[in-house]
Amino acid sequence: MFAVFKTGGKQYRAQVGDVVRVETIVADVDSSIDLTDVMMVGEGDSVKVGEPLITGAIVSAKVTSHGRADKILIVKFRRRKHHRKQMGHRQNYTEIEITGISA
Repeated sequence: MFAVFKTGGKQYRAQVGDVVRVETIVADVDSSIDLTDVMMVGEGDSVKVGEPLITGAIVSAKVTSHGRADKILIVKFRRRKHHRKQMGHRQNYTEIEITGISA
């Protein structure tokens, strides 16, 4: 069984047992959370699609860790103008393990 859920402005497809990195969720490590913004649930050939969400569907997950992604370098450069600007960015994330999907 798989589910497509939304958290942090992004959509993720996951199955039970998957480990997914999502935008930061305020929760302690080893705590369980319920994600209620489920947009699609499927198992085999049967697929249930919400309009836009499925009422009553829940994806249960366990928070495994918090962290920061690798640094992304942003460079702005204009040739022949003595102009060079460099910035870096590290995005925070929360790593969750999907423990259950109920439709």
